Amino acid sequence: MKRRIKVLQLFPDYNVKSSDISDLGEQIVKGLPRDQFEVTCAYFSGKPNASQPHSIAEHVYYFDIPDSQMRGLRLKALCRLYRFCKTHQFDVVICNRFKVVSMLLQVNKLLHIPLCIGVSHVLNEYHRPYRRYQVKLLADKHWYFIGVSDAVKNNLIEYGGGFHANNTYAIPNAIDIAKAEASQLSKEAARDALGLPQNKRIIGAIGQLFSRKGHRFLISALARIHHQYPDVHIGIIGKGPEENNLKEQIMSLGLESKVHLLGFRTHALQYVRAFDIWAMPSLKEGLPLALMEGISGRLPVIASDIPEMRDVIIGTGGIATPPKDVDSLSQALTELLSLDQSQLEEKGEAGFRYLATQHSIEAYRQAYRSFIEEKLKEVKNK
Repeated sequence: MKRRIKVLQLFPDYNVKSSDISDLGEQIVKGLPRDQFEVTCAYFSGKPNASQPHSIAEHVYYFDIPDSQMRGLRLKALCRLYRFCKTHQFDVVICNRFKVVSMLLQVNKLLHIPLCIGVSHVLNEYHRPYRRYQVKLLADKHWYFIGVSDAVKNNLIEYGGGFHANNTYAIPNAIDIAKAEASQLSKEAARDALGLPQNKRIIGAIGQLFSRKGHRFLISALARIHHQYPDVHIGIIGKGPEENNLKEQIMSLGLESKVHLLGFRTHALQYVRAFDIWAMPSLKEGLPLALMEGISGRLPVIASDIPEMRDVIIGTGGIATPPKDVDSLSQALTELLSLDQSQLEEKGEAGFRYLATQHSIEAYRQAYRSFIEEKLKEVKNK
């Protein structure tokens, strides 16, 4: 019997989602059939409690390394990683985020794992000079890098050094559209569950309440137009450190009855159809899955014109606005709110068709499988 390809996916923290619709680590596992691949998922910190989901990988390992050992030189953590990889003799290691890449760059100088893949999830992940220097110094023929969008890939290549066109690629993020649709409540049911009014137009957003998400600019834009469109509301699902600041802003603008901070919601994607328009006024993203989640609900999109999101916004026929630009956000909202419901729905359908053809989960799974098979052959022939 032919030996299966042994693949390790390494993560800094345990973060398996209860739904694998947008859990791309789990989607990679799904794309590697067990008759050809033996997949292990391992996490440096964290592990599930009794109520949390487990990875579907054939093998799962929790290093459970204390935070104190993941700072500085990380010598104990590096030793544990070295012993683990040496014991299991992996053919491929997929590293998520810089900390994991950094550690494997060091230990693979001794291990010589045939194929190592560093996945970069956000722009400017390697903006610190020592990170780029480490890649330049340690990335050899065994290493390839993947950005979650063309913008992230191009950002890496622009750094030069260890990143170049022959070792740096893009595999765009995706979601399981069929499962996303099946999980979504009807508009009426979603609004009822969230406590939102049934007979209003609602601009929606899902995301942690961080300043980089730009929610404050969306609220300011509503303040500009709410007298013109008195039946328009905003609903934001998520929690985070900006919550109190947003509450103060809402009160100062007199929008308490029109802006709804809906808090954390389990399986937030199920509520996406509660909204009529999807807004993402972010200042910084990778290729945000929340953008795709909104499009999967057949909603027209307004989002910040930043490199990470530009291609998807244009592809869906959405409106791209400069980040932090309240005037442009107000104009974009006015443009969509001036449409009747059937016109809004037509825009949402067009965006959905783009998502289904350009960001399907089947293509994502196949892209990772093909990449692993092709590059494994290349590095073994070098």
